Amino acid sequence: MQFIICKKNANVSDKVIEKAKKKIGKFDKFFRPETEAHLTFSIEKERCIFEVTIYAKGTIIRAEESTDDMYASIDLAVEKLERQIRKHKTRLGKKIRQEAMVPENYDIAEAIEEDDDFKVVKTKRFPLKPMSLEEAILQMKLLGHSFFVFTNAETEKVNVVYSRKDGKYGLLEPEE
Repeated sequence: MQFIICKKNANVSDKVIEKAKKKIGKFDKFFRPETEAHLTFSIEKERCIFEVTIYAKGTIIRAEESTDDMYASIDLAVEKLERQIRKHKTRLGKKIRQEAMVPENYDIAEAIEEDDDFKVVKTKRFPLKPMSLEEAILQMKLLGHSFFVFTNAETEKVNVVYSRKDGKYGLLEPEE
């Protein structure tokens, strides 16, 4: 696994970075060697925020935690990743993403923010890869988002899948 380190308003010691790499490195057995793990350390209003995003051939797994201590934030984010992998291990191990994962090792288990002036304060860019509706729902859950934009592999159109308040899912498709 390759690590990409980012610090935002944080003076993080090498010791903290090495601990994070070691903790996230234990997930290495689940992914192919070319997998990237983006580790982001930031401090906002005396809160230590640790965010990890693992990019593996179109599959993205993400966890973010915020506490008063960076070590605690790292530990909580790792626990969150473990829960996500355990919860979705069957689907992740299927053919859907075998090119990204190492299925035999599964023994364990963008939002754009707007204010009242419609000012865009953050922009995220990501590749739109063709995938099935099931894959899109899985990806949305792994990211912890309430919606996910994807290219539908059947229709080759951009779609949006979203979580409804009743716990089910909705799909937005463009009209022709």
